[in-house]
Amino acid sequence: MKHWTEGFDDDDADEPLVRPYTITGGRTAPERDDLTLITLVTSISGGSSQIGRGLRRMQPEHRTILTLCERPLAVAEVASALNLPVSVTKILIGDLIENGQMRARPPLAFAQAGGAPDVTILEAVRDGLRKL
Repeated sequence: MKHWTEGFDDDDADEPLVRPYTITGGRTAPERDDLTLITLVTSISGGSSQIGRGLRRMQPEHRTILTLCERPLAVAEVASALNLPVSVTKILIGDLIENGQMRARPPLAFAQAGGAPDVTILEAVRDGLRKL
């Protein structure tokens, strides 16, 4: 019988192989349904003093998220920075919101009053994609 890690490149041997459900304590789906890829999340200053017994349940990824989100970031950006699946990231962010350490808000609408998107924003997106 083959071990599940057989066949992985040895180039990444320095990185530990941790299954996502280990990081989330066995949970496979986020409890919150309001976290989308573009939901903005921000750490709450002083939230770390309010965690109490939640500190014992925190994973290193929780602490990294709090550090990353000192300025607002989209959920997708946080997942990318952590190099974790979005579903796992949503679970971790949900934990932090529940503990009062983060807040989430939908992204600000960028449409003008007429309902059409601002051309300068579309041009900035286009230019950014071309740079990739």
